[in-house]
Amino acid sequence: MFAIVRTGGKQYRVAAGDKIVVEKLAGEAGDKVTLDDVLLAGEGGDLKDAAKLTVAAEIIAQAKGEKVIVFKKRRRHNYRRKNGHRQNHTILKIVSIA
Repeated sequence: MFAIVRTGGKQYRVAAGDKIVVEKLAGEAGDKVTLDDVLLAGEGGDLKDAAKLTVAAEIIAQAKGEKVIVFKKRRRHNYRRKNGHRQNHTILKIVSIA
C-alpha cells in the first residue's frame, strides 16, 4: 500500500519501510511522529479514501543538507558578500499506513 503525504510544503509518495528526507520536524531520534495530511492512498491500481488515513513514522536522525553558497556582487561598487546556508532535515522511516 502507498500514500501521498504532504509535509513541509512538499509531497512524498511513501510505503511501509521507506526512508524519506523531509524538512525539519520537532523531535529526537527514535521518536514516533504521525503524518496526518494524507492526500491520496492506494494499493496497486485501486485508490482508497484518504480522509481517515494517517501515516506513522519514526525519526531516524536530524541532519543538515549540503552547503549552498550565496554570493552577491555589484559591479564597480566594491560590493561582495559571501554567505553559506545548510538546510536542516529530518530523516524518517515509514512504519505503517493505517
